[in-house]
Amino acid sequence: MTAALLAARVESADERQVKPALLRGWRRKCPNCGAGPMMRGYLQVRESCPVCGEELHHHRADDGPAYLTILIVGHLLAPILLYSFVRWRPDPMIMASVFSIGTVALSLFLLPRLKGALVALQWAKRMHGFGARQREPQA
Repeated sequence: MTAALLAARVESADERQVKPALLRGWRRKCPNCGAGPMMRGYLQVRESCPVCGEELHHHRADDGPAYLTILIVGHLLAPILLYSFVRWRPDPMIMASVFSIGTVALSLFLLPRLKGALVALQWAKRMHGFGARQREPQA
């Protein structure tokens, strides 16, 4: 099935499914077709999908992805930090270095994926102009 047919099939549905859209967004792909890249750079969302033409400029991700990244990284690394300090008592400089690198690496991994998922959620729920007007059928 080509991407254009898939896009037409997804767009024709009355209700957009959230779970497939979130998974496509997590992979930083277009929430409509799942084939085109959503991001132009590290965090910049494209104006529209190069494969299916779905407009993506409506998104209002703002500080949501950063907040979720901080929340997840903090909740994952804080218990590990406490456990490793109590269990092994490493040198403070080694511990600070290891956890600093881990925090930065996990944050850089999660941030674009959470932004893609948040844009996809907005698309699936038709928020902020997604789906406000239907596209004209192409001949």
